[in-house]
Amino acid sequence: METVTVRRVIDAPIAEVFDWCATTTHYTRSPFVLRARLARQGEGAPYGVGAVRLHTWLIGWFRERVTAYNPPYGFDYVVERSVPSARHELGRLTFTEVPEGTLVEWTTRFRPPLRCVAGPAKAVIAYVFGTILDAGAAELTRERMDPDGGGAHGRGGESGAGAGR
Repeated sequence: METVTVRRVIDAPIAEVFDWCATTTHYTRSPFVLRARLARQGEGAPYGVGAVRLHTWLIGWFRERVTAYNPPYGFDYVVERSVPSARHELGRLTFTEVPEGTLVEWTTRFRPPLRCVAGPAKAVIAYVFGTILDAGAAELTRERMDPDGGGAHGRGGESGAGAGR
């Protein structure tokens, strides 16, 4: 199995960051995600346990099912089907309050059909996850701006800092 983990600190409250990341339609803010939609609502919340999310990226199509949902601290999912096909063991987003805002850790474990594509696949997945989280950071920071353009409320600092792979 291959593991990819991407980390970002987003200068926004944990509940706002969780809600943004749980809402799959936001992923189209990344130029690499062509389409994202909720195909079936989950239990207790639209993106709760049992929710089915469909994503079309430049590199493929993914049908995901949410398997754990613990707002605002995390959720898990599994890719049930994909094109190109790959065995998927885990998708997990966790959210932790830190002095700079919210630390998001996005981890996925998968096995591509051909071992020779593992390295490139990991790099592409990490890059796309990063662009999604960067889009969330930009949007959540913009939403916190004063109506008269006077700057962000609360803590200063850069959004999306702390990229790690």
